[in-house]
Amino acid sequence: MTIAHTDPPETKTLHASLFVDADSCPRQLRNIILKAVVKRRVATVFAADRPLPDVVQTENSNLTDADGNRLVHMIVVEKGDDSADDMLVALGRSGALAITRDIPLATRLAELGMVVLDDRGGKYTKETVRERLSLRNMMTELREYGMYFERTRPMGSREVQAFANALDRELTRMDKENSKSGI
Repeated sequence: MTIAHTDPPETKTLHASLFVDADSCPRQLRNIILKAVVKRRVATVFAADRPLPDVVQTENSNLTDADGNRLVHMIVVEKGDDSADDMLVALGRSGALAITRDIPLATRLAELGMVVLDDRGGKYTKETVRERLSLRNMMTELREYGMYFERTRPMGSREVQAFANALDRELTRMDKENSKSGI
């Protein structure tokens, strides 16, 4: 298997509209993202601390957008707390879309002016993410005191469909905004 690795200096010139926290993105959702990326020709960055075979395979297809930019970039960062998160924040830009289930990362990305989707199809913006972060922090404190035990529902077909619908909605919104601005 060929491991695709983007060196940090090259990342400064990446042209992308979608940024994925691939460390925490289930394979099932990555497949949905990759299909949408190829179908809609949306330049995308996947950041993780290891190469992901499905993403690497798509990256190695050398697909390009209308401007000739590569559609898929798999950025492999060093293992460590927040290394993929820091890379996504460094590359992120206002008006782009991000996918993560990490609420502190979602907050950082939304503060850049990005729209952020979680793995259940929830949408966070600069105006709405602070409330979600406060709730997450409160629940963390309650767990630390032994007063609350997290019960995350398993990812079922309903959650996968909600994510796919939210992704489609946001990509459609981006297409319309790009059409209006002539991009």
